[in-house]
Amino acid sequence: MKNPTGRVLVVDDKKDVLTAIRLLLKEHVAEVHTARDPSALPTLLQENSYDVILLDMNFSADASSGREGFEWLRKIQEIDASAVVVFITAYGDVEKAVRAMKEGAMDFIVKPWKNEKLVATVQAALELRESRREADRERERQERLGEDLDAPFQEIIGESAPMQRVFTMIEKVAGTDANVLIRGENGTGKELVARALHRCSDRTDDIFVNVDLGALSEGVFESELFGHAQGAFTGADDDRAGRFEVADGGTLFLDEIGNLPPPLQKKLLVALQRREITRVGETEARAVDIRLISATNQPIYEQVENDTFRQDLLYRINTVEIELPPLRERGEDITLLANYFINKYADKYDKSARGMSEPARAKLQRYRWPGNVRELEHTMERAVILSESGVLGPDDFMLSAPIESDDENLPADSLNLEDLEQTAIRKALSKHGGNVSRAADELGLSRKALYRRIEKYGL
Repeated sequence: MKNPTGRVLVVDDKKDVLTAIRLLLKEHVAEVHTARDPSALPTLLQENSYDVILLDMNFSADASSGREGFEWLRKIQEIDASAVVVFITAYGDVEKAVRAMKEGAMDFIVKPWKNEKLVATVQAALELRESRREADRERERQERLGEDLDAPFQEIIGESAPMQRVFTMIEKVAGTDANVLIRGENGTGKELVARALHRCSDRTDDIFVNVDLGALSEGVFESELFGHAQGAFTGADDDRAGRFEVADGGTLFLDEIGNLPPPLQKKLLVALQRREITRVGETEARAVDIRLISATNQPIYEQVENDTFRQDLLYRINTVEIELPPLRERGEDITLLANYFINKYADKYDKSARGMSEPARAKLQRYRWPGNVRELEHTMERAVILSESGVLGPDDFMLSAPIESDDENLPADSLNLEDLEQTAIRKALSKHGGNVSRAADELGLSRKALYRRIEKYGL
């Protein structure tokens, strides 16, 4: 026999009624809370999440009309729109029952009740509550799915040998539920490959959920990934499904997993091992069915050797690895990608640019692209916007200097702070092969602050 589940609140001004219902239900549900004063409802609902509320229709101020009960029903619905309310009254009749249903009550019980009837009604109410929760989860899934469909980079572009090897791996792995770890520098398209794996899998009709672990602080990690119950902490005004629950049946993409601090690695490992999560503020675990894809730009094996990344977690996430080549190692793709982005942004901004000259192409080929495909896209977008010609030339491309000559674009006597900052950022990015996290550390900036400056200067 499975353990009882569900939390029930009984509100009635008669102590003997509360005692009788509590004793009857304690073997059928996990928790039964009682209250004699309905004015306590707002506080109780703010501090707790109830699956079913059994509400007396008539309190001492109004012994038979049911007016108080209907007023409290409306207040309950204002606080929790998905609340399941069952009225109880000694003055039941068809008119009140019909009105109660129209007002949003799930059912109507007449005192004195039959025990079997009350238990069956509560069980049905619990099922209704769960179906409403599932509907809420589905709405959230659809909202996230809509965001996914609008996401950029719906196609992977590349004809080079390194990219053909990536395509082969995607074809081999996509149809399985094997955990995949995607490794590569910033801007190489790790999320794009994760989405391709999802689209080519048996889960393609379900949701793809992206989580940037590098952006999650320890304080919000559990709530964001595992969800929370109403009142679990300050600001938890509603029950909320975490990313694991939202991804149930689909694909969960954990980006920047190499940046996860060790204390959070343990929590993630437990969830992955058990294939279940527990919301913050709850004790009951929820099973989840996900396909896990992770990505990192960090030297994760060095991190394992240095004890900054758990070896058991690495084994859990890297059943298969896909290594993405940097753009400098796929030279024949540079022109292909550049032309794709020129056409994309010429259409977007209604510009005349539709190609580039041979000197322009040569300039792009000589550059090392520390920011990889992402940097190339930004370069092409900026060139299309600023160019007044149908064919882009070398002067249309504002590139950071190659590694061996970072200072060529900066006058020797320049003390302009923005020029100096740009040069420092370019040097740091080049030195670390486009790894934003390492560059940020060397510059003494947070990752977010560095990203803002990269965007500001178009790097």
